[in-house]
Formats: sequence, structure tokens, C-alpha cells
Amino acid sequence: IILREIGPFTLVFYRISIAALIAVVWLYFSGKRLPFDRHSWSKFFVLGAINNLIPFSFISWGQVYISSSLASILNATTPLFAAVLAHFLTSDEHLTGHRIVGILLGIIGVCLLVGPEALYGMSSNVLGQCAILAAAISYACGGIYTRQLKDMPVLVAMTGTLIAASILTLPLVLIYEYPLRTTLHWNTIGAVLGISVFGTAFAYMLYFHIIRTVGATNTLLVTFLVPVTALLLGMLVLKESLSQHAIVGMAVIFAGLVAVDGRLIRKLLR
Repeated sequence: IILREIGPFTLVFYRISIAALIAVVWLYFSGKRLPFDRHSWSKFFVLGAINNLIPFSFISWGQVYISSSLASILNATTPLFAAVLAHFLTSDEHLTGHRIVGILLGIIGVCLLVGPEALYGMSSNVLGQCAILAAAISYACGGIYTRQLKDMPVLVAMTGTLIAASILTLPLVLIYEYPLRTTLHWNTIGAVLGISVFGTAFAYMLYFHIIRTVGATNTLLVTFLVPVTALLLGMLVLKESLSQHAIVGMAVIFAGLVAVDGRLIRKLLR
């Protein structure tokens, strides 16, 4: 909806800057304050680049050229990249057999859920596909790098990262998409506010909290649940039908999540 009237970089800037403003107000009323040392802000800018600017821009730009269903399949590779990178870059998130099987099941489940027709676009628009894969790799790196902020309060880490990402995005808007449109339809404004408030500000508050609890790989498994949620919302809100391959796909996704978690499998083996 948003990309019909707004360019991809402008979308990213609106999304991040509105979420940053919400985070600043939230931080102020919570009684916490941002640090002002160079070391902390260097981390904010690195994470703002690899966890916000790069993946948001690549996804927004890539979806201009490929369908959202194909994008969701390619984006579902995020946990796979996270698992591989975490194996080499961390000391406590090693690859295991059940984790690899679970991630592959999740990707297969997303393909089944979205439907085989989404794969028809794989033969064209290679740059759009590469952009979504680059975003997935960047998300994986961001999930691992977030551990660098584990000593900060969650709200402080989130606010600093969003402010840094806003600053990084503004030059791209001014270079590639200036002047900005001054009149937008209400549905576009509503979509921007929705993706900023719920899809960024509140979502990143949960993201920073969960990643400290269960690690990067397990947190990024949420990628598998995005198309599931979209499908269920389409059925409940838009009265869309639920196909047989979608039901099978959701079952495979949940089986993959169980396999990655491993606890149920260990109990059954015992």
C-alpha cells in the first residue's frame, strides 16, 4: 500500500524516525536516559545499519520487483543464515542436527504455505531476489550483533539504535527521492503509522528483550510465523479462504519450530 505513493528509502525513513520518536518519549517517561559516550553510539550506528537501514531498504526496494509471497519465502532463510553465522561467531549457539532439520522444515513449510505459484517468479527479477536475500543475511548479522548491547536496558538500546538508523537513512532520502510528496492518501498515512508504531516501535521492544533470553537464532525463527500470521489475518479479517497446501505448510512450520526447540524431541527419545 505504502509503496504506491512513497519511495522505498522514504518509507524506511518514515518507519524508523516515527518509531524513534515514540521510543524517545517512552524512554523519557520511563525515567531512563541515553548514553552519550562514543563507544555506545558506535554500537548504535552499526546495529542501526545492519538491523534497520540495510534490511528495510533491501526489502522495500526488492518488493518493487518481486511479489510479497516470493519475498516471504526468501526472507524465511533468515534463521538459516543466523544459525550458520552464530555457530562461528558465538560460543553458545552451535549448530545441532535437530536445529538444522527444524530450520529446513520451516523454510519448506513457508514454501508450502505461500503456494507453489510463488516460485514461478524465481526465473526473473534476479536483483529483487538478491535484495531480499541480502536483507535476510543482514537481519541475521543484526541478531547476533545485538548481543553487544546486552549490558544496556532494553529501551535504551532500542531507542539509540532507532535514532542512529534514522540519521543514516536521511541522506539516502535526500539523494534519491527528494523532493518528497506533500499530499498522501489516508490509507497510506494509516499504513505508515501502523508499520511504525506496531511493526517497529513495539516489535523492536519485544525483539531486544527476547533476543537476550533465547538468542539470535531462536528469535529470528519468528520469520517463519510472519506468513502464517498474514494468512490467518487474511482469513479472519478479509474472509479469505484457507487452502489445503496452506494448512499443510503451517503444520510443517510448527513441526520445524518444535525440532529447533528440541525439548519435545529429547523427552520423546527419553
